[in-house]
Amino acid sequence: MLDALFAGGVFCDLVFGGIPHLPSPGSEVYADRFAVAAGGTATRCVAAARQGLETGLFAVIGTDLFGDHLAAVLGTQPGLDLRWLRRDPSVHTPITVAVANEHDRAFITYEEDGARRPDTWDGELPHVRVLHLGIAEPLPGWATELRARGTLVVGGVGWDPTGAWSPDLLTRLGDVDVFVPNATEAMNYTRTDSVEEAVKVLADHVPLVVVTDGPRGAVSLDPATGGLVRVPSPRVTVADPTGAGDVFTASLMTALLQDGWPLTSRLRYAAICASMSVRTLGGAAGAPTPAAIRAFLGRMPGSDLPDQDRALFQAALQDQENR
Repeated sequence: MLDALFAGGVFCDLVFGGIPHLPSPGSEVYADRFAVAAGGTATRCVAAARQGLETGLFAVIGTDLFGDHLAAVLGTQPGLDLRWLRRDPSVHTPITVAVANEHDRAFITYEEDGARRPDTWDGELPHVRVLHLGIAEPLPGWATELRARGTLVVGGVGWDPTGAWSPDLLTRLGDVDVFVPNATEAMNYTRTDSVEEAVKVLADHVPLVVVTDGPRGAVSLDPATGGLVRVPSPRVTVADPTGAGDVFTASLMTALLQDGWPLTSRLRYAAICASMSVRTLGGAAGAPTPAAIRAFLGRMPGSDLPDQDRALFQAALQDQENR
């Protein structure tokens, strides 16, 4: 039994931090920090595993230097099962160069078709409580089978380099149980001018939609009441926002597996974990552990964290530490 399975592209992130601005053509800027980190789907995997979930990764990387590094780094993560991580000598491991400061980040990425999410599953499918995968393309048959068996399916999307933001995506939302885009993705796909408008449109197509909105937190529509819910992010000193959305998604999945939590509590827990992750370079490197989250909660004032949520989170985190 896996608590969580993540399928998608895995990247070796080369992260440059602390730059004053992006370089203009013909110029050069200097970073004051640098890190090599696992990125993409690997960020979500590490975040989930660190929060106590038995986690699986279904992806393809190369047998090159970058693939060896990723396999070695991910192999040290307790709770992360790599038996479905394929090593293909015919592809280059995807690379992303991330340039970040406290306000934003920009990326240059190299990725080959052979290193994208596998469409076929070899062998027997595991039992999975919650699955995350991208839905820019139709769901593969193995994901549909998992959902038919009772797996909760969480869908995501990424940046559309074509700029088309095809509304065909909306027709695939019925194939998932939860949809977690960021604000830019949500507004572009729905042709709306605000996150709140986008949430309302998306909620007509999927049981639960949660839109991440950077330092402003997250917005959702409560299926029980039909009301909009916005949860802010705690204020932190930002070193690198890269991967914050991935940590949010993995943390939301952790919260969705908790019995009896209201939607606001699930969103607040995910927002706290995402905020913690931006304090260091590299999304996976900054994914918090239960002990770190418990310590962070202890420093949060009561005005920022309701007593009910504090009690829920502390009890769940204690259980995770004891697993």
